[in-house]
Amino acid sequence: MYSIIVVPPPTTERDRFRPDAARFRLAPGERLAFGRSESGNELAIAHEGVSRKAGEITAQGTFWTLSNLSSHQTYVVENPEGAGEHIKVAPGRLDAPIPFEFSRIVLPAAGDLLPVEVWAPRHDYLRSPEGLDGTTTAPAFSVDRTKRYFAVLAALCEPRLRGEPHAPLPTVDQVVERLRPNWQAASRTSVQWNIDYLAVKLRLKPGPETADTGPRLNGKKESLVSLALRFDLVREDDLIVLLAPTRREAR
Repeated sequence: MYSIIVVPPPTTERDRFRPDAARFRLAPGERLAFGRSESGNELAIAHEGVSRKAGEITAQGTFWTLSNLSSHQTYVVENPEGAGEHIKVAPGRLDAPIPFEFSRIVLPAAGDLLPVEVWAPRHDYLRSPEGLDGTTTAPAFSVDRTKRYFAVLAALCEPRLRGEPHAPLPTVDQVVERLRPNWQAASRTSVQWNIDYLAVKLRLKPGPETADTGPRLNGKKESLVSLALRFDLVREDDLIVLLAPTRREAR
């Protein structure tokens, strides 16, 4: 059973979307060597900035590893769906584990950045036995997707979920305008209140029931978005709350 699919750099932008474009399918344990040389590499990348023996991809069931055989170039493996999430693989590093389902190896090559895409679509899940005794585990973060605070959080996360991992966060005024079609009473005060509420709810700030107000939280929006994206509290599918008018309770 194949578990890894490797898509070479496109010769042209049109090649990227061709269904018959060259792809390599690897079963667990199989390796794919890549580099400039056609000798000894299953994937030859004809670019003078790529090392003759550049690297090696190894399928490992539900994930894969990358060996950087270059003597001086660091490779970056990006998660295009992870809002800027990436891994750096240093020169000479062998079998670095890559956990992303959809990855893009970025090869720096004499001023160019060459993408090699790797897909790992296989998923294995634990089948829990039925009838376990005891109470269920409390969720780490509890959010209600029908509440307005979640719409505020989704609006804050939207630019980075739309494929711009380094996009500046929207201002409070921009969030107000984004929410107004579904929340006509949205204002700077109400949006800021929901941001403050989220900071407490997601435990970035102590709650009002404690005497300790905690240190002043600088970059509150940045902290909220970072936490939400890191733990998948808001996914791209959740952005529908910004598009489809629905009746939602306040907070």
